[in-house]
Amino acid sequence: MKNFKRFSIVEHTDASPEVLQIYNDTMKEMGIPFVLNWFKCQGNNPVLLRGNWEKLKSSLLRGNVPFILKQLIIYNISEKKGCKYCAHAHGLMADSMSKTLTDTEGFKVTENMGSDFIPSSYKSAIRIVTEAALQPANTTDEDFEELRDEGFSENEIQELMSLADLTNMLNTIADISGIKIDNELMETK
Repeated sequence: MKNFKRFSIVEHTDASPEVLQIYNDTMKEMGIPFVLNWFKCQGNNPVLLRGNWEKLKSSLLRGNVPFILKQLIIYNISEKKGCKYCAHAHGLMADSMSKTLTDTEGFKVTENMGSDFIPSSYKSAIRIVTEAALQPANTTDEDFEELRDEGFSENEIQELMSLADLTNMLNTIADISGIKIDNELMETK
């Protein structure tokens, strides 16, 4: 167990059986061969870890909104809020899926958020959900109408808006814990 000034990081090898089960589920569900520091900083509290993992899993990994759009929303909110950890992690994921938008060699969606390769529905969702995360009281009925006009169903709009809440949670835990970007993520940049 590495101790930092804020929260202890519980490594996979040091995890309790309950935390180990959650860690293994995060790797399986996210399709990555390591446990993210975001989870490891919560490894001393299995109740909190399980609740946060279930929220992340249901908001990010389930539903009908395209995964790349979810990643772009989380990236954009995190970037605007200055959460380096989440912007880096979700930016890498979004960039890894750039080929779903264009075959243009070397295209990184996070460096081209205004690109014509990004559908207008995605741009509207990114803008509206980012604003909802940053200034929730400023969300209007017109925002919901715009999302409907862009073709999003009621269920998809709920999924989109849940990303404002999810991202605020992700950013808050990452920032207050003081976690560093995972070595495995640094190697891919």
